[in-house]
Formats: sequence, C-alpha cells, structure tokens
Amino acid sequence: MNIKSTKFAVIAVISFIILFLMNYLGNPAPDKLSRALMTAVAGVIGLTIGLWFVERNKKDDTHHDFD
Repeated sequence: MNIKSTKFAVIAVISFIILFLMNYLGNPAPDKLSRALMTAVAGVIGLTIGLWFVERNKKDDTHHDFD
C-alpha cells in the first residue's frame, strides 16, 4: 500500500478515530483527552512506519532464502 494514496489516508483516519475513542471513553483519569490524542497519534505514526517498511521491502529485487 502506498503511503501517499487516499486509501492509506482513509485507513489512518479510521485507525486514529478508533484508537482515540477507545482511550478517551475507557479512561477515568483527569487528563484523558491528552492521553487519548497522544496514543492515537502514536498509533497512526506506527502504522505509517510499518507500512513504509512493507512497501520498501516489496520493491527489493533480491530474494533471500533462509532455509
């Protein structure tokens, strides 16, 4: 999946909303808004880095057999 595509942007927004709501609604702490925002942003950043590695390895022409 290309990181610059609209498909990735939709998945990132959906992931952000799900992570934010899970952390905001389930947290009784007084700073739940900032914690929920930080967790959701960190989740989307992790998703972006992970998909960047997958996309980079798809373009690799060398085939390694680890048998």
